[in-house]
Amino acid sequence: MSSISNVKKACLLTGEPGCGKTTIIKDVLSRVDKSAGGFYTEEIRIQGIRQGFRIVTLDGKRAVLSHVNIKGRYRVGKYGVNIDSMEKMAYPAVEEAIRYCDIVVVDEIGKMELFSTSFKEVLNEALKSGKKILGTIMLASHPWADGMKQREDVEVIQVTRSNRDEVFDNVIRWLES
Repeated sequence: MSSISNVKKACLLTGEPGCGKTTIIKDVLSRVDKSAGGFYTEEIRIQGIRQGFRIVTLDGKRAVLSHVNIKGRYRVGKYGVNIDSMEKMAYPAVEEAIRYCDIVVVDEIGKMELFSTSFKEVLNEALKSGKKILGTIMLASHPWADGMKQREDVEVIQVTRSNRDEVFDNVIRWLES
């Protein structure tokens, strides 16, 4: 795996669910001496069964992004998507990170998150800001996500169980450069 070029504004990790993308981001942030803001997503599980996903901002706020019990027009598989969580939690967290932090964390750029127009707009703002963006992006094809993956200022790295340590080291070097 080659090093991430210093001209890249964003490093987006992709890969199968459970391969360690979010863990890499959390571990990297605990090791670098830079301020970070934004959000990550985590599973909501009840008795070991996934019921949905939650947004967690890096300053500790939490909101339900999707859940099997949410009814409504925005759906991904069995999950109803709560667009308000994107608008009221994720968007402001990214906006604040652009203003005040060294690193903007966006975990994740996926189908659920991309229902929000303002979220897509704040991602474009982040890319224009000159800040480093560390995030995850869906592996599957999606018109908007594919456009993001093809940008010259974005590095996309596929994470597997066998390359996690190498990806971790590579991301640390990029953030510290």
